[in-house]
Amino acid sequence: MQLPFFFEAELNTSQAVFTLSEETSKHCIQVLRMYKGEQLYLTNGKGILAKAMVQEPHKKNTVVTIEDIQTFAAPAKKISVGISLLKNSSRLEWFLEKATEVGVTDIIPLVCKRTERQHFRLERMNAILIAAMLQSEQTWLPVLHEPINFDKAINLNYHHTKLIAHCYPGTKPSITGFNHEPSVRIFIGPEGDFTEEEIAEALAHHFQPVHLGNHRLRTETAGITAAILLNQF
Repeated sequence: MQLPFFFEAELNTSQAVFTLSEETSKHCIQVLRMYKGEQLYLTNGKGILAKAMVQEPHKKNTVVTIEDIQTFAAPAKKISVGISLLKNSSRLEWFLEKATEVGVTDIIPLVCKRTERQHFRLERMNAILIAAMLQSEQTWLPVLHEPINFDKAINLNYHHTKLIAHCYPGTKPSITGFNHEPSVRIFIGPEGDFTEEEIAEALAHHFQPVHLGNHRLRTETAGITAAILLNQF
């Protein structure tokens, strides 16, 4: 039987004994009804994977001993998706879940001129990322930024290759031509697309226009499509 998998942000490699958070303790003891001697996996979302054993079960502060610990390097390929906030927040939540599953390393919620901005609940959105990380058995949690205005986002220069997907006519290479790049940032616009002024501004900041295929996609679908195509080898 597969061992349960939990997120513990405070986990590090120097601990032989660890006290689970109240949330994890409650799930272990009250939901899974785990007892002393049962095993589980823990990750801190920063590359650590620990195999642990329940020593002192408690619904608020279960104590476990660390039996084995591994450290995994951060993903060699950096895929950053800047994506407009959506009027329907459940569609953005779907994107966050799937983006985590397919290996996106960095997510930037964008506020564009045509964005119908909704209340962004960072804590809830991070919880979705954590759940998706655990479900897909990964040890690195994507970085989720606070929403940022488009004109500020185009000045972020961490990633080497900067792309922008839009639906305006013109010569645009396929995004698949960039999947060999080790570090890529792709911007996806809102319903109604980026404005022509935003596209011109992005091009002036060395973004390259790309297309994602022959069909016009919803924002969240475009984000996942871009992530998958960039992650192909």
